[in-house]
Amino acid sequence: MRNRMSRVTLTRRKALAVTGGTALVAVLSPARAATDRTIRIAYPAAVATLDPAKFRVGGLEYNYAHCVFNRLTAQDNKLQVVPELATSWEATEDLKVWTFHLRDGVKFHNGKPFTSADVLFTYSRLKDKEVASVLRAALGVVDKIEAIDPLTVRFTLSSPYSDLAAVTAQYQAQILTESAMDTLTTKPVGTGPFRFVEYRPGDQLVVEKNPDYFIPGSPKVDGAIMRIIPEYTTAVAALESGAIDIVYDLPPEQLDILKDSKVSRIEEVASGSWLGVIFNNAFKPFDDPRVREAFTKIIDRQAFTDIAMFGHGSPTVTPIPPAHPFFRADLLAPPDIPGAKKLLAEAGFANGMAIDMYFPNGSPVNERLATAFRDAAKQVGITVSLRMAQEDKFDSEMEGKIAFSVDGFFGRPTPDTMLYAWYHSTGSWNNTLWHYNNPEVDKILDTARATGDKDEQKRLYSRFQEIVAKDGPGCLCFVRNFACGVSKKVQGFVGSPQMWVDINNVTLAA
Repeated sequence: MRNRMSRVTLTRRKALAVTGGTALVAVLSPARAATDRTIRIAYPAAVATLDPAKFRVGGLEYNYAHCVFNRLTAQDNKLQVVPELATSWEATEDLKVWTFHLRDGVKFHNGKPFTSADVLFTYSRLKDKEVASVLRAALGVVDKIEAIDPLTVRFTLSSPYSDLAAVTAQYQAQILTESAMDTLTTKPVGTGPFRFVEYRPGDQLVVEKNPDYFIPGSPKVDGAIMRIIPEYTTAVAALESGAIDIVYDLPPEQLDILKDSKVSRIEEVASGSWLGVIFNNAFKPFDDPRVREAFTKIIDRQAFTDIAMFGHGSPTVTPIPPAHPFFRADLLAPPDIPGAKKLLAEAGFANGMAIDMYFPNGSPVNERLATAFRDAAKQVGITVSLRMAQEDKFDSEMEGKIAFSVDGFFGRPTPDTMLYAWYHSTGSWNNTLWHYNNPEVDKILDTARATGDKDEQKRLYSRFQEIVAKDGPGCLCFVRNFACGVSKKVQGFVGSPQMWVDINNVTLAA
């Protein structure tokens, strides 16, 4: 689930060694004293970077950022864009000039007042090719950023764009100050509800309450310890013992363990984060649309969802999730084995083929999805050899360089942010993973982002789904639920469809 612009955290499970066993002993230590108001959260993998502009993986990265930083805007649990460091914003009728009005009286953790200069610095950095942020592509439409006064920022665009406010809520768009850049990767400074204390790689990341936070009464806890516990069985045992308060992103096989717990509960919510079968169109045989369509016809999305997620997910066609009003449920076609055989024969594979399928290690969900495809492909004479790769190697050496894989990514808040980077020929993730080029898709995506008319957007995105259901660069199989194990001592916690742990308003019972 990283942002890749997101990727499914459960697919990013590093097998981190616990040095000498001391950290494991600490995790399973007795419960806190009654006066301790520090919440303890278990995450399966370490951060790849403390620099928000360079976020790719998700999980602990995004959650640490939500504690330490703020963005201009945010999304609520209904994925509506809401104010954060910007109190309001407006666009011109042609959607080419956007003005954001900033919150007064906000201070960075080092005491520096937040102003429009910090917004200019942050967004100039996000657009810098050398920084290589995945958000750079989405900001390519921004021609100029101006500080109109200390509390007003103006974005001038090269073309109309209806979703700029949603882009400013992206994970990478946390506002930084130039005055603290020398400590960004050792002791980052933001405006968020918590101040960074320390990060011990492979062990834990610690934050403490920001007493000067601009929202009165928030946060309600004194701090948070974000523990890195690669094994879910260990994390769940720590939750049950009282040593951990929340276990982040439980895989479906762990949910039954907690359903009858006397000390914890499950908080589960539908998300837009998706898993699918990735076809790299730059490689044979996936440069042939007949092969891509044939592979898609093999897939039984409902069955694959049941196999991989044990019912804790929903079949989908594209990253537009089933709960969205633009979703085309009628395109969830059953498998068509005769049709797949016919297409493969037309493409020169009447006698089948042999192919390797890769997936990053550490996630039973990834492996179950890959296994389901392997078994289904036998019906059309395709022999699939499953290749599990270490996560770091998969990310750095294989992604975009292999023909066929299983992978997953975080959902996004709007159809444009869900789709453009993945399917447009200039899209950042498309150019990393799929190398897909369809002129009609490009035209639809360009037109949809340039209109604020929801009915017109619905018509355009409906047609988009029709096209990629047949001629897609890969086959999305399902969106997954986001589930956390939560101690019954934690009050006020609500699961987020954005897959982050909001601890700003939680309290801890004695």
